[in-house]
Amino acid sequence: MSQIQVAGVQMDPRLGDREGNRKAMLRQLRLAAQDGAHLVVFPECALSGYGFQTREEALQNAEAIEGSTCQAFVKECSNLGVFAIYGLLERDGDKLYNALAFVGPDGLVGSYRKVHLPYLGVDRFADLGDRPFEVQEIVIQGQTLRVGMHICYDGGFPETARVLSLLGADLLVLPTNWPRHAECAAEHMIPTRAMENVVYCMAVNRVGEERGFRFIGLSSIADPNGKILAKLNGEESSIFRALIDPAVARTKKLIRVPGLHEIDRIADRRPGFYGPITAARD
Repeated sequence: MSQIQVAGVQMDPRLGDREGNRKAMLRQLRLAAQDGAHLVVFPECALSGYGFQTREEALQNAEAIEGSTCQAFVKECSNLGVFAIYGLLERDGDKLYNALAFVGPDGLVGSYRKVHLPYLGVDRFADLGDRPFEVQEIVIQGQTLRVGMHICYDGGFPETARVLSLLGADLLVLPTNWPRHAECAAEHMIPTRAMENVVYCMAVNRVGEERGFRFIGLSSIADPNGKILAKLNGEESSIFRALIDPAVARTKKLIRVPGLHEIDRIADRRPGFYGPITAARD
């Protein structure tokens, strides 16, 4: 079974410049595809920027999930034969969501609305994600790839990655806007989530400065053993790539020494002891 190349675009979006950001994203999509990428992932709020100061300002920079940007991406994905995931502010009636759009040659594959919202940037004014976690399935070169989407702060809740993994994800994508003080998450979260769920895990962060916040980059992807396959530094706008094999992520039983050292972090779970995880906190 051949491997699938995934790519992440670490970039510096301009706050409130949807047209300029869209052009830059489509340009990076073409560059990634030219070098063999099958799936290209962009940061959280790559289309709009993140540091809005009011809900009204954010709404002015939001659009429908299948709006003009989606249409432009679908057209380019069709021309290139690739898939893309990008962050945007989604407007749905009077609702505002920090969202992801997953598009491909045939149209919108799916979308995601951020479930966990920190008191930071646009998330101070966004509505809580209102849909359950789900896994999107695409076919690349005759192979099925199952992708689970979550956004930035969601990654700090291990239940998110575990649910997506239990739903069958091969690859977890985490578009982010990690500012300073998130260095520990960038360093340790991705390999840990990959290892504990036996999946590929990919964080795509931004760089640059926006209204006093400096973003740290450090985008990376880890394999199901927690090994870092590719990583960028904290300053560069660049594309990183890795080859992944869905079959590796689906092999949950790890036989280190036959008959002596065998583990399965999915089958060996004991959910009956996990009740407090789902108990509401006052």
